[in-house]
Amino acid sequence: MKAQQQGFTLVELIVVIVILGILAATALPRFINVTSDARIASVNGFAGGVRSAAGMVQAQFFAAAAGTSPVTMADTTTVAVTTTTGLPTGTAAGIGNAIAGQGACVAGAGACSGFTADFTAPAAVTFRPVNGGSATCGLTYNDTNGAVTVNTSTC
Repeated sequence: MKAQQQGFTLVELIVVIVILGILAATALPRFINVTSDARIASVNGFAGGVRSAAGMVQAQFFAAAAGTSPVTMADTTTVAVTTTTGLPTGTAAGIGNAIAGQGACVAGAGACSGFTADFTAPAAVTFRPVNGGSATCGLTYNDTNGAVTVNTSTC
């Protein structure tokens, strides 16, 4: 007697392919959102860094000699500050140096830890992620009160 060969029929293979297609279609939307979630996390993390940098500069301002600008940080980076509040100014020499060190954060260069900076309005410096998002995705630093406003609704 000859042994019968066994295998899958064409119908069984098509059913398996259809099931895999359904599973892929339900899982795909979950992975598409990952880019936006990562960009939002990046903006929120950078906002925390900006707040910390402004706080460190202000603390150094009051600890050293309040009323003088620029403030020299421990790593010898000089940060331009407002002489009344001690907060970094909304310039590359101010908040830009506080974030990235001497001369590293310049307007539009993307050198601010993966963000581009727009220093044209010192009271509202904007930082946007280099890796995409809409024109309003990012954060704004206000040099008059040190507030950092985050907009992640369009990331």
